[in-house]
Amino acid sequence: MAVTGRIEGTPSDVWHEEVLAAQFAYEAEHLLPHYVAVERALLREYLRMGLVDIAGAAALDARLGSLDADIPSADPTQNMSDISFALEHHVQSGPTPPFAAWHVDRSRNDAQVCAQLMAARTNFRAIASDLLELGRAVTVLAGRHTDTPMPGYTHGQAAQIITPGYHLAALAAETNAALRRMLHTYDETDACPLGSGAMAGQELPWDRARLAAHLGFARAQPHALVGVASRTWTVSMATDLAGYAAVLSRFTTDLMTWSGSGFGFLDLPDSLTGISAAMPQKRNFPVLERIRGRCAHVVGRAADLVAGQRNTPYSNTVEVSKETGSHLHTQAGAMRSLLRLTHAVVTGVTYHTDRMRTACAEDHLGGFTLANRLTLDCRIPWRTAQIVAGRYVKRAVEQGLRADRPDAGLLRACAAESGYEVDRAAELLAESFDIDRGLRAKNSSGSTHPDRVGEFLAEEESELDRLGAEWSCRNAAARPVDTPLTAQDLA
Repeated sequence: MAVTGRIEGTPSDVWHEEVLAAQFAYEAEHLLPHYVAVERALLREYLRMGLVDIAGAAALDARLGSLDADIPSADPTQNMSDISFALEHHVQSGPTPPFAAWHVDRSRNDAQVCAQLMAARTNFRAIASDLLELGRAVTVLAGRHTDTPMPGYTHGQAAQIITPGYHLAALAAETNAALRRMLHTYDETDACPLGSGAMAGQELPWDRARLAAHLGFARAQPHALVGVASRTWTVSMATDLAGYAAVLSRFTTDLMTWSGSGFGFLDLPDSLTGISAAMPQKRNFPVLERIRGRCAHVVGRAADLVAGQRNTPYSNTVEVSKETGSHLHTQAGAMRSLLRLTHAVVTGVTYHTDRMRTACAEDHLGGFTLANRLTLDCRIPWRTAQIVAGRYVKRAVEQGLRADRPDAGLLRACAAESGYEVDRAAELLAESFDIDRGLRAKNSSGSTHPDRVGEFLAEEESELDRLGAEWSCRNAAARPVDTPLTAQDLA
């Protein structure tokens, strides 16, 4: 089938093998249902404009319905190894020829970007669903550990007493924030590019709002050049996913550290555990390494999408739409995989509460509280109180004193060196270095106090429910792909 009079011949073997066949396979697997949906939306418009009769529209719709992913193939002689030409060939080779005006006033450019955007939005909604499930699992796990003491670390050093619930509540907050950003991005992309033509619009009286509605969009993209040239939406989606992946990699690093034999704060079930081929005593957690590695893939694909658009002309180009654009699908696959793995970790992890409590007792994590009490109770100026508290901790460590075995005489001596007396030294030390008191000493909103964490989790759970309802609305508004013409369309 000849598709052009401008050139003669067919794509070369190297062009077909290195580029066209791979692109064709990708589009046949991931975009074909969206291409068919686009064709059916166009067919409804041809019917409305009187360019085809009811019988012709029904015949063509039936032919489109027979198109399946295993039917088209990249063929340099029949379709120039192009999915759009393959679709044309499939329809035209049927028992009922298409009407003469079929594909009049049409371009591949807006059809391609429309199919790409539809597929991307489908993936984006699926990722949002995965995030909602992960957020729920994180919130549940956090709620079980709001009063389980563990050391919190800054700069790699034990710093203050926190809880796994407090740490996980931060992940719950980051997850909700990601869902909010994604919701904004999704709504920004709710503009259908179909009807933009090659770049300058079209000549027939297309009802672009109707086209958009048929394909599950809220509105038509108002500017034709933006419709076919812009891939800002790919960058926006990719950036949302990369931002969360970067955050998740940091939480995963914490889990990797705390699950190591140097800490032993948490464990994973055997079903998520690997072994050493040479050291039979080891239980490895490669699932955490896989999660963090796939976070890198998600971040890297976002960089690819930006770099692939930089310095290109603002028009439809294969470099942007195909060579670069396919990275978004790859990124979405990596994101969904790492979210499934993370969900399995969150629902399978167990915390060794005794080891965490022991670690709290071994370090003087109440130094901040002690300095506060020296100022508020003993009227020692703040900076001097910091010096006294630090001096006490230094000498306690040198003498091998644990935090849960304080020395009141040592504290009084440290204060005296700065010219101050400390009354109730034993009580101050007990209040400052008691693990459970230390956990509850922080009482501001958003702090690690179990009550504050519980309140925070309740708010995040409520927000998660709200976001779930919002995403349910977006899913309901999205029209299923490949919807045949109805009796109402043909009436």
